[in-house]
Order: sequence, then structure tokens, then C-alpha cells
Amino acid sequence: MNDAADAALAKELGILLKATQAALHHRMDEALRPLGLTVSQYACLTTLRAEPGITGSELARRTFVSRQSMNVLVQGMERQGLVERAAEPGPRRERAVAPTRAGTAALAEAEVRVAGVMERMLGGLDAAARSALRDALGASRDALLAGDD
Repeated sequence: MNDAADAALAKELGILLKATQAALHHRMDEALRPLGLTVSQYACLTTLRAEPGITGSELARRTFVSRQSMNVLVQGMERQGLVERAAEPGPRRERAVAPTRAGTAALAEAEVRVAGVMERMLGGLDAAARSALRDALGASRDALLAGDD
């Protein structure tokens, strides 16, 4: 390929990735809405289950939102009874966040619904194509993150 063709393909791939991300978010939102959950709340609960006791700052980094947005999100989830914060602050005066029993139950149902969305998204790909997609997206992400500290 020539430089112009490479540039056109790169632009097309960037647009396709963004469109895919938007469609995935939309479908996940549709699947989670009947449970009273948002995509951000789902991401938060998933991360909290994997990393119990994580601080709000780290939770924000892991779920791709600002600290301020995460604070608002966690406050709303506390009001819904999905998470609770530790009574005593830890390092940097932040209180650790953990899912409640209700949050864990909501996450279990959400995972079933999100799995259906994932199957819809990947349904036209065989195992080899899924692996190739995973590898290509991982390499692309790593290239963009290279040099970040």
C-alpha cells in the first residue's frame, strides 16, 4: 500500500472503532436499563468485585471516568444500596468502596445480559477471528499507551 492508502485505512479503522464502541455502549445500556443500572455502574461493580477495597481514585482510573464523576457515581450507587464505603478512611483519606449483597446480585444478572450483547457483537466471528481481533485490539491499545508512566 502507499502512504495515502495507509492513511485512509487508518482513518477508516479509527472511525470504525469509535462507531463500534458507541454501538456496544448503546446495546449494553439497553440490556442494563431494566435492571436500573447504567453501563458505568456495571463497570464499577465489575471492577469492585475483582478488586475489593479499591479506592475511588483507582476505581475511576480502571473504569475510564474522572475522579469527580466516579464520586457522583458512587454516591448514587450508595443511595441505591449497591455499594458501601468503609467507615474509616485509608491512604490519602479515601474510603474504600465495596459492593453490597444487592450490588453483587445486580451484577450477576447484569453479567447474563451483557454476555448476550457480547455474543451478538461477536456472533459472526469464529474462534480464530475472535482471537485475532483480541490480539489486534490489544496491540493497538499497547501502542497508544507505550511510554505512559
